[in-house]
Amino acid sequence: MKVLIVKTSSMGDVIHTFPAVEDARRHRPDVSFGWCVEEAFAGIVALHPAIGAIHTVAIRRWRKRLFNSDTWHEAGKLRRALRAAGYDLVIDAQGLLKSAVVAKQAAAPVAGFDRASAREPSATLFYDHRYGVPRDLHAIERTRRLFGLALGYQPDLSGLQSGIVPPADGLAGTSGNTAFLLHGTSREDKKWPVKDWIETAGLLLERKMTPVVTWSNEPEKAVAEAIARAVPQAVLVPKSPLAVIAA
Repeated sequence: MKVLIVKTSSMGDVIHTFPAVEDARRHRPDVSFGWCVEEAFAGIVALHPAIGAIHTVAIRRWRKRLFNSDTWHEAGKLRRALRAAGYDLVIDAQGLLKSAVVAKQAAAPVAGFDRASAREPSATLFYDHRYGVPRDLHAIERTRRLFGLALGYQPDLSGLQSGIVPPADGLAGTSGNTAFLLHGTSREDKKWPVKDWIETAGLLLERKMTPVVTWSNEPEKAVAEAIARAVPQAVLVPKSPLAVIAA
């Protein structure tokens, strides 16, 4: 059975979906997975060993150039690729109108949240199978439950595994348990205050974990250096989070 996952963005939402994929890999070894994701996050999806085909979408870029012929050419190419892949089921794990429209392009039955559960109820008009999952649950648990309902198993919520295997030789400058502080965001209004990141780094140290602070541009570098100055035990890595994880 071939299943397409539609979870286009953002980075945190993509990572939150990994435990659901890991559940499915254990309960449904007969299933192979593809994933449709925003082009900027394709490298993150590639970190999961259960993901075969990765289809990139560029909604963030396309909506700025809606009447450009290149936009429609790229969208048509994606549509053809999804249909050629021959998926048996599509799981829209995002629950938005934009993700539902993308899911429908695969010309396969689409499973997703029901109207009471989806972030945008209008998205459910595109679904063939709708499942109720309480909205007050954490996003990780919601997605794990959705996958279980769509693929016919009960996830074991007593544990949590991402399926990502860390580098065998670890990260230079660290030992034992580490925790990445991913402080960068796509919008200014989503940023967490630096003082809260500093407090978090201190709490991680109390729990015997080494905070690892990364950056990929100058504004993020300033935040990372501020955290490292306040918490000298933190490890400052001048790379993007993806480059560090995939090293």
